[in-house]
Amino acid sequence: MSPISRLLQPRSVAVIGASADAGKTAGRPVAYLRKHGFTGDIYPVNPRVEHIDGLRCYPDIASLPAVPDVGIVLLGAERAHKAVQDLSARGTAAAIVLASGYTETGEAGARRQAQLREAAGSMRLLGPNTIGLVNLTDRIVLSASGALEMDHFPVGSVGVVSQSGGILGALLSRAAARGIGLSKLISTSNEVDLDLADFIDQLADDEATRVIALYVESVRDPGRFRQAALKAARAGKPVVAFKIGRSEAGAQAAVSHTGALAGADRMYDALFKEVGVIRAQTFSDLLDIPSALSTGRTLRGRRVAILTSTGGAGTLVSDSYGVSGLETPPPDEATAAKLRALQTGEQAALDRNPIDVTLAGLQPDLLRGAIRALLESPSYDALTIIVGSSSLAMPELMANAIQDCLPLSDKPVIAYVSPHAPQVAALLTQRGVPAFADAESCTAALKGMLQTRQFIEHAAAPLGAPVAVQDIAGGSLNEAECKRLFTRFGIPCTAETVVNSPAEAEQAARALGERVVLKMLSSEITHKSDVGGVAVNLLPEQIGARLTRMADEVQARAGVKPTHFLVQEMVSGGTELILGMHRDALGTAILLGMGGVTAELFKDTTLRMLPPQGGLSREVAHEMVRELQTWPLLDGYRGRPKADVEALVAAIVAFSQMTAQLGERLIEAEINPVFVLPEGLGVKAADGVVVLAHAD
Repeated sequence: MSPISRLLQPRSVAVIGASADAGKTAGRPVAYLRKHGFTGDIYPVNPRVEHIDGLRCYPDIASLPAVPDVGIVLLGAERAHKAVQDLSARGTAAAIVLASGYTETGEAGARRQAQLREAAGSMRLLGPNTIGLVNLTDRIVLSASGALEMDHFPVGSVGVVSQSGGILGALLSRAAARGIGLSKLISTSNEVDLDLADFIDQLADDEATRVIALYVESVRDPGRFRQAALKAARAGKPVVAFKIGRSEAGAQAAVSHTGALAGADRMYDALFKEVGVIRAQTFSDLLDIPSALSTGRTLRGRRVAILTSTGGAGTLVSDSYGVSGLETPPPDEATAAKLRALQTGEQAALDRNPIDVTLAGLQPDLLRGAIRALLESPSYDALTIIVGSSSLAMPELMANAIQDCLPLSDKPVIAYVSPHAPQVAALLTQRGVPAFADAESCTAALKGMLQTRQFIEHAAAPLGAPVAVQDIAGGSLNEAECKRLFTRFGIPCTAETVVNSPAEAEQAARALGERVVLKMLSSEITHKSDVGGVAVNLLPEQIGARLTRMADEVQARAGVKPTHFLVQEMVSGGTELILGMHRDALGTAILLGMGGVTAELFKDTTLRMLPPQGGLSREVAHEMVRELQTWPLLDGYRGRPKADVEALVAAIVAFSQMTAQLGERLIEAEINPVFVLPEGLGVKAADGVVVLAHAD
């Protein structure tokens, strides 16, 4: 067995600093191991006590009769490292350090944490500042959490990994109250050694775990996280993550819009999307979505039947579904006929959705017939059953009726419990019908199931022949230099000429066409329009005087008088988009969005993480384009000419290839705007920002 496997399934456990008082934190691990049925050897270590709970107590680690698989260290931060060192010397596979007072407290704590890691040697460490782990599958409790005072926990197929110990206890108790069965719970906390990725990787191989739920504060090693999450996805085990810190301000880029539009939290969105992790939008989603996914049922589409015996609740759920893009079509005629045959009378509403069968809660046979008809119907991909107040008196009748129908189909069946009846919801969940107290939770559960079905792992597009870039100096490039770089990678750019005087500007304008754009050219001032450095729709006879006036306006606003200008062709009839890259600790992302001066105002953007090697594929680029709210403008909205989407896709791929080849040398890059012209006419980069690191 690997050290992590032995940590999760130890045959023997040493408890260092164990107390004979089960009411104290240090007394809980031994008490919980025995209470919850651990069958292996327990070695309490305390030099001042001879026995704890009938077990022999040992004065030190050296005195233990055998090498323990796991050591739980209950000592304070000032002494924990010595116990860790002694456990490592004995050959223990892994230690759990509960003490706080490490990196979370500042520099002194960081030094203690480094000392702890050094003391462990080759032994694996969980923590510090952790509440440990709970293996419910095998009844192994390696924790001091007060949440374990409960006598019974539903055992199931949801594994939980949390970077917060307190949250782990909260999830354990909430899941138990709702009848949601868990398999393993691990608190990684400070992650001096073992981290999220280690346990995602382990749970991907765990036969008892079907879904993995994560409480994430930060991903410390994005590369290992990516590999572990993809392993889980390939194993058919969905990963659901609740990431805190969504209000955290992203790192603002120095000169481009892209940094502000991406931000730290958007980068997590991109990372999760890349590896198929479902992002829980609320804390309750972190249990709601895994509860639905753990049934193993497949949601193949967006059409949901709502079976209700209470009209108001049915409307509540239907409205939530509609807002979120789920569909609630009426039953087809054959299905409606089956429903009408079950119940007659004016009180039945069987030709619409929600399907209101008023007596279903009191007549199990009627309920079974309706469920059977809806599961057999080709009109629906899932079924939501509204559980009304009539179920309170005899919840078993309804639960049994629903459970009896589950083998008929693999379509998802979930329940919305309209009255406040947590015991009814728990009963249904335990019977294989995830039950929720909020309409929004039903929506989140089904959307999560849909997202799992939709995840496709895309291969990176390999880099082509290297493009020569050695001659390009470091620093911030001016617009003309940016476009020369873009052109080398195959990104079409506007026709333009660099000029230094009014006469040169007029000559360039006459060569380019009837109307042109005039811009100041500077590597220091990249937001040219903010300082009056852009003029559009100019005739050749106007441009000389406009250049002189522009130089004066820029000097007045920015304190610098430009001496170089760009005369550029005037592009019309296209849609303006922004194409950029953003890099932070999680990796490098390619951003696409609505462009122009309003880019940051509307924030209609989508991101994709750049693969570890290579650029984005055409398939991914197509996905990005269609995710934009602006997509209808590119697809012929209200008679508008369809845009050259294939040319845009090619530009996205080329930009990603440029980003991949330049690697760490590329600090910032952005095209804003890139004009997407009508179909067959291509795209044109009309402005750009590039910042390169200076060559060593």
